Amino acid sequence: MASGNGLDVKTLENWLWEAACKIRGPIDAPKYKDYILPLIFLKRLSDVFEDEIIRLSENYGSTEIVEKLLSDDHNLVRFYLPPDTRWEATAKQTTGVGEYLTDAVRKIAKENPKLQSVIDIVDFNATAGGQRIISDDVLKELINVLGKYRLGLNDVEPDILGRAYEYLLRKFAEGSGQSAGEFYTPSEVAVLMSYILDPKPGNEIYDPCCGSGGLLIKNFLRGKEKFGDNPSLEPVRFYGQEILHATYAMAKMNAFIHDMEAEIALGDTMNRPAFLTQAGALQKFDLVTANPMWNQNFSQTVYENDPYNRFTFGFPPSNTADWGWIQHMYASLKDNGKMAVVLDTGSVSRGSGNAGSNRERDIRKQFVENDFVESVLLLPENLFYNTTAPGIIMVINKSKPQEKKGKILLINASKLFMKGRPKNFLPDESINLIADIYLEWKEEEGISKIITKEEAARNDYNLSPSRYVAQNGEENMLPLEDAVVQLQEAEEERQKADEKLQKILEELGVWKDH
Repeated sequence: MASGNGLDVKTLENWLWEAACKIRGPIDAPKYKDYILPLIFLKRLSDVFEDEIIRLSENYGSTEIVEKLLSDDHNLVRFYLPPDTRWEATAKQTTGVGEYLTDAVRKIAKENPKLQSVIDIVDFNATAGGQRIISDDVLKELINVLGKYRLGLNDVEPDILGRAYEYLLRKFAEGSGQSAGEFYTPSEVAVLMSYILDPKPGNEIYDPCCGSGGLLIKNFLRGKEKFGDNPSLEPVRFYGQEILHATYAMAKMNAFIHDMEAEIALGDTMNRPAFLTQAGALQKFDLVTANPMWNQNFSQTVYENDPYNRFTFGFPPSNTADWGWIQHMYASLKDNGKMAVVLDTGSVSRGSGNAGSNRERDIRKQFVENDFVESVLLLPENLFYNTTAPGIIMVINKSKPQEKKGKILLINASKLFMKGRPKNFLPDESINLIADIYLEWKEEEGISKIITKEEAARNDYNLSPSRYVAQNGEENMLPLEDAVVQLQEAEEERQKADEKLQKILEELGVWKDH
């Protein structure tokens, strides 16, 4: 997080906790975010708009001239905030605060159609049982707390909204966050993925479970870092789908603030993908980036009755959709497309070394044999907020360059972290080192190894980097959660076999249902 105003992770969390304490009592804890986040967005919009005015005043001579020009022509800026909706005016209100806030966000939505049904979804003046849910006095205190820090583009990390949302979810344990599918991607992991994908002008980039849009934003910023704002270059276009309305709204807010060419859709990607061609087939993209919920449960019917022909490599077990998500993303790639996805470590090792068939291993085998797996990167432990598990980044490339054909680059970055509170993190030097190893496609003693498809086959398609790049004599042991997944899958297979046997015995007249 940018340190321009001292709003590092710990300061951010203390700030949000102070805000939450102001509305403790009037509403249930899981609903804190419904009131705090729109206000943070309003503050963010206001500060970014103020940055725009300062920038324009350097060209036109003074802020007074700029304000006069803007009142006549709103198109001079990317978005326009009427004077009475800006934070400075809001912070001065002492009476009728709830009504004032509700009117302000509705005015902003009317002025900026892209924000309709995004910023104006909360009624700060709402009542329940004839009484205000949050009083004007409490709202005023909340505004005072949220006004402590500046939230302009150069003041805080790009996905400040996502970071705040993740903290509020985690702190107040709305189904522990994980059951709601929430899994915030640490900023440095998102940066690393943008280096790996390396977007080019004109690319179309897709995230099928985009959350608050953090991965898309990091790719957008990577493109700006490399190519600037050159109007002669074709813009990068972004597409995201998110199942939860609150997170979808934040992705829309984030795309809006960054002036991204972005389409964000609301809905369940696995059951109802939003981006389709006129013929009803999946839309294809140059790059796909994602961090889906790990080991998600989907009924077998989702795979068996799929109208989009996504699961051609096989159906994953019901209790872990990792290879279901990979196949959806693969099916969403153009013929020369590439994807980078964050998943549970077990997705690259489960089933390997077992006797007989294993659905995840069998799907993984096909991806290896077809030469689609370009790289697997093992992350350090304790980076992610709602698990201490390390996770991996898997890179799938539909069209590997000649020098990579038949080979897979495995990177063991498990020791390249720094201790932090409350979580570990990847420092800049580690991000640069890992990105350099991947982009240069090279072996680094104790960190990376290039294996052949044949070597992967000899290891029964186990692609866990720690199996090939051991550090400090560590052994590649199966984590407990992966053992549980394998046990559940075995039980599922046993039930299917029992049903099949029962059917045969019934046909033979041997089985009678008592």
